Amino acid sequence: MCRHLAYLGPARTLHELLYAAPHSLHTQSWAPRRQRYGTVNADGFGVGWYPRGDAPEPLRYRRAMPIWGDASFADAARAITSGCVVAAVRDATVGFGSEESGAQPFRADRLLFSHNGAVKDDEALTAALAAPPPAGALDARSPVDSAPLFAHTVRLWRSSGDLPGTLAAVVAHAREHSEGRYNLLASDGRSIVGTAAGDTLFTLREPGGGVFLASEPFDDQPGWHPIPDDALVVATAEGTETTPLR
Repeated sequence: MCRHLAYLGPARTLHELLYAAPHSLHTQSWAPRRQRYGTVNADGFGVGWYPRGDAPEPLRYRRAMPIWGDASFADAARAITSGCVVAAVRDATVGFGSEESGAQPFRADRLLFSHNGAVKDDEALTAALAAPPPAGALDARSPVDSAPLFAHTVRLWRSSGDLPGTLAAVVAHAREHSEGRYNLLASDGRSIVGTAAGDTLFTLREPGGGVFLASEPFDDQPGWHPIPDDALVVATAEGTETTPLR
């Protein structure tokens, strides 16, 4: 349910990252190749990026419409560059609407967060993980099953500063309260971190230094590597490391 992507490396335009490849995130919105759940991702999209300099938080653009319906953003994306990006196209979980507040990535402080999956018992998860809502993290109040996961992520990350440890703990805590698919993707602007927990996740490190984490490959070059299920992957400028979640 959804496709998402994160990039870390030399600055590139959002158009290059989201539109240019043969099977880009834009194309995955209507023709995903590896999606196990759902067939089309037309319930909104979003992209967050870290501007150059010492901006206090990442910038973000979200819409409730399919990404293919926003030609103005496709044009603007040619002029926006960043060295760290998190983006997603959405297939809404049954029972939840397609309003803009549900489009990811979510944002708090310097954190960007995306959830690809679905929660079986969202009421149990909300009761266990959502309260108290983290201060200033308005996306934690969104009417979607990803919101309690984001709330708990913000809470743990603010207290520890350990993004990989935070995502691993959020998946573990979520599984204590509900079955679900918990593929999480997050960045603090210096690293990108993902979990493979019920759905596909791939990584690609390019010769020029850029690294991607993505729900599925956006091209057919041989450098893509699947992340095994129940694994955590951390990518920095120096390297990529995969470890078991359990």
